[in-house]
Amino acid sequence: MSRTGLGTLFALVLAACNGPDGTGADSGTATGLCADAPVVTYANFGKGFVTQHCQSCHASTTPDRHGAPDAVAFDDEASCWQYADRILARATGPEPDRPPQGGVDDDDRYLLEVWLTCGG
Repeated sequence: MSRTGLGTLFALVLAACNGPDGTGADSGTATGLCADAPVVTYANFGKGFVTQHCQSCHASTTPDRHGAPDAVAFDDEASCWQYADRILARATGPEPDRPPQGGVDDDDRYLLEVWLTCGG
């Protein structure tokens, strides 16, 4: 199964149940994606990814949010976890539609999926 196929599968699993911390994220003890995935954290990946690909529309200080809902801002790690299921659904999987301008390669989408699925 491809990485994007795994993304769809795990997004569906996450929609059905929450991890132990209530964020929807897996604690990293699961089999499958998290078993052999690299350690991906907000510090070593998430912050840079969100800054580069998301905050042009999803920062509370962005003057032109290009139609993004005012309440959906990714200003820090906690706000990313608050919307982890939505981020996974929109930015990973076989047909991601975020960011709308594209520009995210498959490797970075995979790392995004690992971070938000495995809870690193």
